[in-house]
Amino acid sequence: MRLLKQLVPVAVVAFAGSAIVGAVQGSSLLTLLFGVATAVLTVLVYARMVRWSERRAPVEVAAQGAARAIARGALIGVALFAAVIANIALVGGYRIDGQGSVAGAVGLLGFMAAAAVTEEVLFRGILFRIVEERTGTWPALALTGLLFGLSHLFNPHANLWGAIAVAVEAGGMLAAAYAATRTLWVPIGVHFGWNFAAAGIFSAEVSGNGATQGLLHGVTSGPALLTGGEFGPEASPYAVVFGLLLTVVFMWLARRRGNVVPIRRGATATLAQ
Repeated sequence: MRLLKQLVPVAVVAFAGSAIVGAVQGSSLLTLLFGVATAVLTVLVYARMVRWSERRAPVEVAAQGAARAIARGALIGVALFAAVIANIALVGGYRIDGQGSVAGAVGLLGFMAAAAVTEEVLFRGILFRIVEERTGTWPALALTGLLFGLSHLFNPHANLWGAIAVAVEAGGMLAAAYAATRTLWVPIGVHFGWNFAAAGIFSAEVSGNGATQGLLHGVTSGPALLTGGEFGPEASPYAVVFGLLLTVVFMWLARRRGNVVPIRRGATATLAQ
C-alpha cells in the first residue's frame, strides 16, 4: 500500500524530529538547527518513498522554484494572520505591550519550519494526494481537513471548537493551496507564514500550545468567542472567515487550471494500489 509505505517512514522522521526539537527548546540556536534539519530530512524521506512506491519523480517537492514558492506562500500566511490579528485588535482583543524576544523568534523559526513541513507532507503530500486519486478533490479536501483539525485536539489547551475551526480554515485552505498549485511548497509556505506570524511575531498562542515569546509582546484579552481564548486566534471567527475566503480563491484557481479531480462515485473503499 502506497499510503503506508509513505506515511510510516515520514511519520517516524516527523515524530522523532519533533521530540528532539522539543527537547532543545531552551536553546534558540539548537531549536533553529534541529527544526530546519527535521524539515529537510522529512522532504528527503518523502521524495525517496515516492520514488520507491510510485516509480515516479516527486515533482510536488521539486527543487526548482521551491524558494520562490515557499516565499510566496509565507507572504500569504503572514498577511492572512496579520489580517486576523488586526481585526481582533480593532474590537479590543489584542494589543502590543512592548518588544518581545529576538532569541525567542529565532527559535520559533526552526520550530515552525519543522511543524509546517512535517504536517504538510503528511496531510497534503500523502493523505490528501492519495485520497484525492481515489475519491476526487472535494471529498479528499473534506476528509483530510477534518483529520487535520482533529489532530489538534491533542494539544494542551485544545477544545472541540478550536479543532473544528482549524479543520475549516486551515485543513481546507492548505489542501486547496496544493490543489491549485500541485506543489507542496506553497502550502508549506502558507502554513509556516501563518504559524510564525502568530508565534514569532505577535506572540499569540498557536492551536492551544501555550503562550509564546516572539518579536512583539502581545496581550490578548476579551471574549474567547472573538479572540479564540486559550486555543489562540485560530479559534477566532475572523480566522475561520479569512481561511474560508482563501480556500475559495485557491479552489477557483484549481478549477481554472483544470486541477480539480472529479468525484469518483464508484471509488473503492481501499487506498491500496
